[in-house]
Amino acid sequence: MTPIAEFPARHVLLSVAGKVATVTLNRPERKNPLTFESYAELATIFRTAAQDDGIGAFVVTGAGGNFCSGGDVHEIIGPLLDRDTKGLMQFTAMTGELVKAMTACGKPIVAAVDGIAAGAGAIIAMASDLRIATPRAKVAFLFNRVGLAGCDMGACAILPRIIGQGRAAELLYTGRAMSAEEGLAWGFFSRSVDPDALAETTASLAAQIAEGPGFANAMTKRMLTMEWAMSVEQAIEAEAVAQALCMTTADFRRAYDAFVAKQRPVFQGN
Repeated sequence: MTPIAEFPARHVLLSVAGKVATVTLNRPERKNPLTFESYAELATIFRTAAQDDGIGAFVVTGAGGNFCSGGDVHEIIGPLLDRDTKGLMQFTAMTGELVKAMTACGKPIVAAVDGIAAGAGAIIAMASDLRIATPRAKVAFLFNRVGLAGCDMGACAILPRIIGQGRAAELLYTGRAMSAEEGLAWGFFSRSVDPDALAETTASLAAQIAEGPGFANAMTKRMLTMEWAMSVEQAIEAEAVAQALCMTTADFRRAYDAFVAKQRPVFQGN
């Protein structure tokens, strides 16, 4: 498996600093829309990361003051009108694969949201584990404004878990933009920072997470996803298994040894 640091990205920018990989959507002249190729490449990046123990966290961001304007109108929406049902199903399965890859990669993902995050861009932000905004961030699940259902790429399953059923329903039925202020108050964003501080803040948060116990972080991410479909009793049982597995790791021993020595533990992800 190719390490993320050596992944030959062609349709997005990909960089690695320490244990943090940063994916930058880089078509700023059009607010960073997605293409068929960038959808597929993003999914492959996150699938590849699942096997790369050298990566502890991701940052996802956009270039030029915007996050992502969604699927490119000319390069995706137009061509879709000429596809038959089978071809359309292939496309929607591919877009859903991106969210599944983000969820299954085992690495916490921090989204740095500046400016527009619309359509699939809103979904990428939603599918991240943490989201940091600037005051000018606007998040729009605008699928119904183009004649489509709000149930796109897991939105009806994931968005209500973040902001609540009623608020999610309003956004998905109207397609209106959620402001940074609303997103912060509703729990979609964990914090809001000035645009000039966004890159540093998200990189710092991702680095802090990446310095933690990698196996345990991956287990936390897995449990956060799985337990929504469990009863409380099932969740407690699942967490008992997960925590017991974490107790078999060398990082657990390192944390104990560091505590006894009155030092800060240095985790290595195993």
